[in-house]
Amino acid sequence: MASTPHVEAEYDIVIAGGGTSAGVLAARLSSVPGLRILVLEAGPPTHDDLTLRQPACVTAHLTPASQTLRFHVSEESAALGGRRLVVPTAACVGGGSTVNFSMYTRASASDYDDWENVYGNAGWGSADLLPLLEKSETYQAQPGARTHGSGGPLKVSYGGHFTNVGKDLLDVARAYDTLRSSKEDADPNDLETVNVYARWPKWIDGDDGTRSDVPNAYLYPLEKNENLTIVPAASVVRVTLDENQRATGLEFVWNQRFLPGADTGVHKVKSTSLVVICAGVFGTPGILERSGIGGAEVLARVGVPQRVDLPGVGESYQDHNGLFVPYTAAPEAETLDPIAQGNAEVIEAASSEWFSTGKGLLAHNSMDIGVKLRPAPSELDAFGTAFRQRWEEYFVPKPDKPVLWLGAFAMLIGDPRQAPPEKYFSMGYFTGYPLALGHVHITDANNVDAPTDFRSGYLEDLADVTPLVWAYKHTRELARRMPLFRGEPPALHPRFAADSPARAIERADGAQAGERIAYTDQDEKAIEAFTRERVTTTWHSIGTCAMKHKDQGGVVDAKLNVYGVTGLKVVDASICPGNVGANTFSTAVGIAEKAALIITDELSSSIVA
Repeated sequence: MASTPHVEAEYDIVIAGGGTSAGVLAARLSSVPGLRILVLEAGPPTHDDLTLRQPACVTAHLTPASQTLRFHVSEESAALGGRRLVVPTAACVGGGSTVNFSMYTRASASDYDDWENVYGNAGWGSADLLPLLEKSETYQAQPGARTHGSGGPLKVSYGGHFTNVGKDLLDVARAYDTLRSSKEDADPNDLETVNVYARWPKWIDGDDGTRSDVPNAYLYPLEKNENLTIVPAASVVRVTLDENQRATGLEFVWNQRFLPGADTGVHKVKSTSLVVICAGVFGTPGILERSGIGGAEVLARVGVPQRVDLPGVGESYQDHNGLFVPYTAAPEAETLDPIAQGNAEVIEAASSEWFSTGKGLLAHNSMDIGVKLRPAPSELDAFGTAFRQRWEEYFVPKPDKPVLWLGAFAMLIGDPRQAPPEKYFSMGYFTGYPLALGHVHITDANNVDAPTDFRSGYLEDLADVTPLVWAYKHTRELARRMPLFRGEPPALHPRFAADSPARAIERADGAQAGERIAYTDQDEKAIEAFTRERVTTTWHSIGTCAMKHKDQGGVVDAKLNVYGVTGLKVVDASICPGNVGANTFSTAVGIAEKAALIITDELSSSIVA
């Protein structure tokens, strides 16, 4: 960025954060005549970055030097083999929608119904949110499909190619996993379908092969709207409150990473109507706590005077616990590895195809086939006794909730230093509703860049571990039967004993079509240790400012108002009171679409009054 952006002293609505939910909300509110809206985003703009527009380039933004991510490091956890979990979060205009894997996945109907019926949030059930999800999208994958939209800003397609890796998995699942069905044209995201291997849609425009994200779908088309101001490189410090606990505006500092010549002082901007925090699961609690809104003990530790006693702020952190286990692929496998590895010849050919037709591997996110999976009765014993109670109490009454998601990615997902530069496919799987709860709190009263006090809660309950152990074994059977299978990198698989029949096959000539692997008790322990040492985030964090009753640890009510404060709302995935068994992009969009209706209605009522 060349110069410091201009910010007026006052706007009607000021929004902290410029990510997924903020972009949708700001765009929708900008249609209100005369309403002046300011969006302050800590990260850079994303308008002209080709690596963000080409879906296959997602891994270019996963390096420690990333300009679009911030990395949060958890406390050490015995449940993770003494590791610290690292969770990257988006830090750019567009947020997660601009740097995620473009994987289109919707929640189950009962997830949203729980928000309404279990957590007491009227108007937040699936019947209320489904029309808003439809409103946000143009579903190109299957035009006219039930429960999907046809005229929304975000495009959803199958991407620019159907890889032979995906085709292999579908064929093998059809033959091997007879407890579930396999149907290429099934819709796994109609809010109810489970146990069907199907072709997986993507947040990719099927016409030009570009990533379909919030800034390009919602915001950048409105650049000529003088009432909407988007300011990047502005890190929000806190909300300003008057003596009556009314939010009056925001304090922010210029992000020196993107504006090294800017002043280092704290700047203020006023709001005449409403302050909205959309800074995400890690950012939103921090802004509230630096404002004196939070638990007494947390605020006292960092010397912030408490203005509002709200102990739920930063608590109830949730995520999906996942692994991505790589398998060596045949040379003819269609994977993104050559692109990620910088193969100039492959990149040149793929670029030519993408620029001319919008097709090919650059218009792909590596993932073609997946399944939302629930165990069959005959499989439940293999999930272990620790999981049985969870199954009976939580999953049995709600048959649309998947225990696991799993699928194949046509590339190595993980540290490339641990595997030679060749072709791979990775079997990915994550638990949809783990019991794990953690927290996210500030460690400094003023410094927005200070490390986060982060506890993940991952795998602290054995009921969260045993489904992942089962998933490793199940996906391994699928992978070894795929014709493109050429081996298992031993360093990236469990440490089985050298004489175990379960030990990794380092090199293979083709599919291993024999009997299922029989695992000994020692092998099972090796898989559990591997799971604890390798489990990682899936970028699906939620819950740190939950929409629940205050006495249940809630932070906002069903109108998204922060308890104890007037004129302050939270609009992002931090308000999710319970988990959703899916990637969180569509939920974040639905939250923002709902918030836009709530705020527009309140503005209309105030004008009438």
